[in-house]
Amino acid sequence: MRGISYLTLDQANPEALMVLLNEPLIRRHLIEHEPFDHGRLMQWVSDKLMIDRTPGCKIRAVTHQGRLAGWCGIQKEQGEYEIAIVLGDAFWGLGREVFRDLMEWAGELGHHEVLIHLLETRREYRFLKKLASVVQQTTIADRQFTTYRLPVA
Repeated sequence: MRGISYLTLDQANPEALMVLLNEPLIRRHLIEHEPFDHGRLMQWVSDKLMIDRTPGCKIRAVTHQGRLAGWCGIQKEQGEYEIAIVLGDAFWGLGREVFRDLMEWAGELGHHEVLIHLLETRREYRFLKKLASVVQQTTIADRQFTTYRLPVA
């Protein structure tokens, strides 16, 4: 199912990005925050671009066959590197491919381990559980997450 490409967030269409990030199904699985308007979106993009310039990090918009599908990245939180994948519901089938690309990037960036935090609204992922060295419940911003510690090959 190739056709996936990655852009820096400032190369993504801001209107399409705002629509995607405000989708109710996406917001349901993220820590609560105000819906994006143009100003909030530009600040979020600016913040993510700063993270992208941090050693060991990589943040990208995900496109599929020329359409914005979401964003993904490796970012440092609380001293550890985590991966994030946020895809519009029409593109959920791309998740495994994006995940594989992120794990490849993690290896290229020299990481030995990355985390993925899934909010309690998400089901348990057997394939992540099989890959993880540790699966634990964590609390971030007063919300419960299942955290998978993933060794990087």
